[in-house]
Amino acid sequence: MTQIQTETKTRPPAWRDLLRLRWVTLSIRSKLLAMALLPLLVVLPLLIGALVIWGNSAYDRLLITKVRSDLSVARGYFDQVLGDVGAGALAVAGSHSLHLALDKHDEKALQDLLAQARARLGFDFVNLYNPQGVLLSSDGGINQPTPSGSMATGPIVTGKASLVLMSASDLLTLAPHLSERIRIPLIATQSATPTTRTLEDRALVMLSTTPVLGLHGETLAILRTGVLLNQNLPLIDTINRIVYPQGSLPLGSHGTATLFMDDVRITTNVRLFQDQRAIGTRVSLAVHDAVLTRGETWLDRAFVVNDWYVSAYEPLLDATGQRVGMLYVGFLEEPFRRVKFGALAVILGIFLGVMVLATVFSVRWARSIFKPVEQMNSTMRRVEEGDTSARVGPVAARDEIGVLASHLDQLLDVIDDKTQALQRWAGELDEKVRARTRELARSNDSLLQAQQQLVKSEKLAAIGQLTASVAHEINNPIAVMQGNLDLMRELLGEHAQPVTTELSLLDQQVERMRLIVTQLLQHARPNDYAGYVVAVDVNHTLNNALVLVAHQLASTRISLERSLLATTEVGINSQELSQVVINLLINAIQAMPDGGTLCLRTRDDQDEQGRNGVVIEVCDSGAGLSPAILEQLFRPFFTTKPEGNGLGLWISVGLVERYGGSIRGANRRDHGEDVSGAVFSVWLLCEPVDPAVGVSAV
Repeated sequence: MTQIQTETKTRPPAWRDLLRLRWVTLSIRSKLLAMALLPLLVVLPLLIGALVIWGNSAYDRLLITKVRSDLSVARGYFDQVLGDVGAGALAVAGSHSLHLALDKHDEKALQDLLAQARARLGFDFVNLYNPQGVLLSSDGGINQPTPSGSMATGPIVTGKASLVLMSASDLLTLAPHLSERIRIPLIATQSATPTTRTLEDRALVMLSTTPVLGLHGETLAILRTGVLLNQNLPLIDTINRIVYPQGSLPLGSHGTATLFMDDVRITTNVRLFQDQRAIGTRVSLAVHDAVLTRGETWLDRAFVVNDWYVSAYEPLLDATGQRVGMLYVGFLEEPFRRVKFGALAVILGIFLGVMVLATVFSVRWARSIFKPVEQMNSTMRRVEEGDTSARVGPVAARDEIGVLASHLDQLLDVIDDKTQALQRWAGELDEKVRARTRELARSNDSLLQAQQQLVKSEKLAAIGQLTASVAHEINNPIAVMQGNLDLMRELLGEHAQPVTTELSLLDQQVERMRLIVTQLLQHARPNDYAGYVVAVDVNHTLNNALVLVAHQLASTRISLERSLLATTEVGINSQELSQVVINLLINAIQAMPDGGTLCLRTRDDQDEQGRNGVVIEVCDSGAGLSPAILEQLFRPFFTTKPEGNGLGLWISVGLVERYGGSIRGANRRDHGEDVSGAVFSVWLLCEPVDPAVGVSAV
């Protein structure tokens, strides 16, 4: 039992085994650096942490002390202005000129005297009332409305002014000319107390009510003077200049001052943006609760409108001790924060510098041991990553490690030579394969083009022969039929009246057969029927074609949309282009028997060879084209209409291709549009292929 306890006491703890294992597996470089840098990694961070905590706290206390003294200066000047209002009112009330004017009941003299006092003492209003509170006279400025009503009841204190929170109606009774200054639209402010108000129309006034006493102490009149703090920019700018004169704040910071009525900024030099002051913005909820609710003085950082400031807020009290507003001073925190962080960065830089120097010396001392091994390890890693030019290079060591590094470089050179030879042979083989492939592709393309041209030529030749034979065989019977019809009319004379309708029908069918034969000949021998090529305005041609099919449109419920954006002319026979367009318009109209929308569009375009041209699109909103119809759309004698002969589109394609153009048919949804129906696109060259000689013509 004793032996077991002894073994248990002498066995090393598990964490020691773990540390020993980690130490054994460390590289030589890591072991040497750990021995040199361990004191620095433990002692210096602790010193830096303590210094940062102490420095940050001391720096913040210094800023708070600064803003506390700034608040004292601002409050001192504010109290001085408040005292000057009372003292100024007392001086006016005791002036000999005022007593003389009162004795003489000289209203003009009273008005002039009050106006002079207002201008001299910086009051916003000066009113004189009789002992019963009825207005006797006011300062009477230019274009200034006269106060009305009686003086509101309130304490009469000789030579003393106090802050008074007044309603708009009470202030306008004293000074109607101040109506614009008391209306302050509220601006939504981040983190402020929630409110549904949009306008602040109350007034915060430095108000003095002083009696005018006679020789025996009797009250001759009551003088009421005041300074409105709403939007009083000269006052707040003066406070800011006194507290923060030019150059008083270092590091590019700037100071601000503000007077609040309740939690609303009524005058401030804080900017909302550019030159607009933040009048109408509100203080944050945290400051509101601390200063206005609990009556504390706020000395801390605060978010003011749009930035962080080292701030001081103090409540403003009226004569009854109620908190009616706040006085604020503060300066921008960001420059001081940059300095603080800069100092921390310098300290950290010194620490890092010491660490770097220590690391450099440690590495230099251990270089002779681990450098050759690291070079070989790095070289093998680079080779594995694909860098076949990586080599260990010359090493200072002349021991077994140096010899091993030299042998490794020789082995890598042999491998690199063999690899380059294989790559060169593979590249030559790939180039031969690519060249042969290009030759085969060119031969195949030429063969396909020749085959397509040959097939087309053979088709045209077969159609031409067939058409010529058909025309010869059909024209003769047609001529005989037409001649016999004419002879019948001549011989029968008036007896032909009962069958006039049948004879006319035979004439129409004979004419139809003649037209079919002519169209067949026109497509089979296009050069014989080629028209004179001119520069044609496609927009004008479309408008003319619409006139020709207007009677068909009038009998339908089809609406017309036009987007004619083409600006260039095309080279084609104008009559043949009209024939093509009219054929497409009639097909579109017939595709919408129950009504719909006929859309005509033109635009400038270029083909794959860079040739300039124009695209004409005729769109309908009918049922569209099925795959079976699309496959046979431009074949002769194919039609979906019981009265058609199936030659219209076939003839149109022949007319357009004669001048180097093309016609395509598709469904509008396949064409990228979100509507049903078909769209036929006619592409025409600005400089077409001459149908007679096969070259470009204008």
